[in-house]
Formats: sequence, structure tokens, C-alpha cells
Amino acid sequence: MKIPAIRAQIGVWVYYISTLSFAQVSKYVRKVDDELHKSELLREMLQRAITDNYKGIADYIVQQEERFFNVLVLAVYDGDPQWNEVRLEYDDGDPFYDLGILELRGDEKIFPIDGQHRSEGIKKVLSEHEGYENEKIPVIFIGHKKNDDGMKRARRMFSTLNRYAKKVSLRDIIALDEDDVIAIACRELMDNNFFFGNKRILDSKNKAIHERNKEFTTIITLYECNEVLLSMFIAEKEIRNRDGNIIKSSNRKLEAYVRYRPNDTEINEFVSLCDNFWTELSDFYPELHEYKNQSQPDASKYRNRQGGSLFFRPTALLALVKVFVFLKIKWNCSFRDTFQAINKFPLTLDSEMWKYILWNPVKGTMITTNSPIVRSLLLYCVDKTLLNSKETESLISSLQDARQTDRETIENEFLEQFIKRTGDM
Repeated sequence: MKIPAIRAQIGVWVYYISTLSFAQVSKYVRKVDDELHKSELLREMLQRAITDNYKGIADYIVQQEERFFNVLVLAVYDGDPQWNEVRLEYDDGDPFYDLGILELRGDEKIFPIDGQHRSEGIKKVLSEHEGYENEKIPVIFIGHKKNDDGMKRARRMFSTLNRYAKKVSLRDIIALDEDDVIAIACRELMDNNFFFGNKRILDSKNKAIHERNKEFTTIITLYECNEVLLSMFIAEKEIRNRDGNIIKSSNRKLEAYVRYRPNDTEINEFVSLCDNFWTELSDFYPELHEYKNQSQPDASKYRNRQGGSLFFRPTALLALVKVFVFLKIKWNCSFRDTFQAINKFPLTLDSEMWKYILWNPVKGTMITTNSPIVRSLLLYCVDKTLLNSKETESLISSLQDARQTDRETIENEFLEQFIKRTGDM
């Protein structure tokens, strides 16, 4: 191979920046073997580090027309690589070096310091499809020696590139991802739905929101709520895994569905579902309707030291959305019907229903560890049969712990006062 390249140096490393075609990656780039360790066990450990993620990369190459990859960092040893420098001289007389041709004679050994899964994904694509051979990926070549010092240097680079690689944050996904339909829906809502306009969503790295914040909820909570809506949207869809098998687990279906961009029709349908849900919700409940129509959003009336509305607390909001979706599927009804069913219960934190479950009345603070109780408690009070026996036992046990009382009090006093509120739909 004669490869046009740029030569550069950082620290002790001299490296060469270039590209390789997919065909060249498949032919010349091998898995890491004995280049980093003498021990057979340690070599096997590195081999096992290559997970099924490479299959996802192969799917990405085939399914995404706008595909792009980070650079492969490739170590080269043995053989006789030659660097043939090209000198450029500009009109002002300044020469420019570090451009040239990197010539590999064919008996060099090349393995990835960073990019094992990408190289294996490329190989999988070429083994199963035609037409990808000439696509090119950026690469960085570094020199490697199989002595103790060389292995040590390569291991350090290997660990550095992987240890300090930062996973893309959910905030960045929401802001930028064009494949994740939940992220797409979140952006559409913030751009076009009146309820989320005028700075009513908080840019936060987590779900928590302080009582001083004026916003309705956080961007992370909005994403998680829309994720619940997506689980309903795809419930009846047939989604397959990388091996072509139908996925049955709802969580895995979600993971698979958000990995690749759906067609425009499905995107529009899901965005419309989210838009309708939040519009109907904000029109039905007075506190949301009032907040939506404020010229300058101020949530202090609904989120404060006295508690305020469940809708303005991320933990409770997510639980409520789960309840609405569950009832809609179970009853095959409209969202408005589910809103009416839940509206029979107190939805303010300082009410008896939520004391020591979601709200600590002594400290005036949220209790976030009991969030699973919210869904089960509301469903149980709507209709006991909505929970199975195991879920019911778990709910009663959790209520006993939260309220520090006995089972009889929970069943005959605490729960009974709220069950009496419900009637036929």
C-alpha cells in the first residue's frame, strides 16, 4: 500500500494521519493477539473484550446513509514501512514538510489500538454485502515494537484511549441525535408545542429540579416521559435484533428502535402522539393550564417548601405518565379518560396520600427513593385488579416501611380512604 499521509508528533509518539478503504481494513487489520501481552490468558481477555457491539456497527453502516466514524488508531510493526516525504514551497519561500507517502511493503502487521469494534464491524459488512469496499475511514498509524518497552507503551496508549473516552451524554443525544426518535420528539415539542416554549424546560444534567427554578421540568425528565410514550407506540410493532430474531422484551425493543432513525411517517406519527398527549394533559389539569398561560413562567406556586403539585416534581411526573400509559393500554381508552380516573385522587404533595411516600412534611423535601410506589399506589386505588398478587404484596410492604405502620392500618385505613374515591368509569 502506498498511502498519502500527514506526519506529526505528540509527546513521544510519531504518528501518520491517513485513510484506509473498507477493503484495506478488512484485508490488513487483524485482531489484537500477542502484541500487548505475552500471557495467553491476558491475550484471551482482550479477545473477549470484543462484544457483539461490532454487529451494531455493521448494521449502522448498512442502514445509515449519513454514516461516519471516528478515526481508527492502528499500530504497525514488523516489515519495512517507508516514509517518502514531499516538500512544498510557497511563494513566500516558506517550505512545508510533513506531507508524504507512507509505503507499506505487505509483510507488516497491523492491529487496532483504538477501534477494534469498528474494524470488526467493517469486516462483517464486507462479508455479507457488496458495494462498500471503496468507502474510506480515517486512520492514524503509530509504530509498535514487540519487546517489553514497546508492549508497555502500546498498553498505555490502549488504556488511555479507552479509559478517557467519554460516553455521549443524554443531554447531547437530546440536542443532536437524528436517529433517536425520542430526542427528535423532544426537540419538536420544545420548538413547536406552546406548553414547552418560553423557557419552560430546564437544561440539566440530571432529573432533579430545584424549587427556585421557574421551569416546568428538566430536559432529562421530558425525554424519559416521552420514552414511556414510545413504549406504547411500538408495543404492537415487530422489531428484530441484529440476528433477525423478533424482540419480545419491551426494554430491548426500545433500545433497538431508538438506535436507528425510523421512516418519516413513523417519526411524524410519534411526534404527533407526544404533542397530543402533552397538549391534552396541560389543558385538562388546572395547575398545568394556568402555568402554560403565564407570560413569564414561574413554577413557585406549584413547586415549593409546602410541596405543590406532583406534576412539577420530575420523579412524580414520570410515575404519572407511566400510569396514564398503562391505563390507556389496559382500558383501550383515550388519554382524557385516564386523566379523569387519576383526577379523583389528591395530586398535591402535602396531602395524606403522599406524606412519607413522596413528601417529607417535617423537612419539606421530596422523597425520591419511593418512586416505584407511586405507580402501584395509584393503580391499586383505581382498581385493585390492575396489580397482580406479587405487585400488591410489594406495594403494601413498601407502604408499611414508608409510613412506619402495620399492615392492617395500611389496608383498612390508609388505602381504604382513597379507594372510596373511585367509582365506575
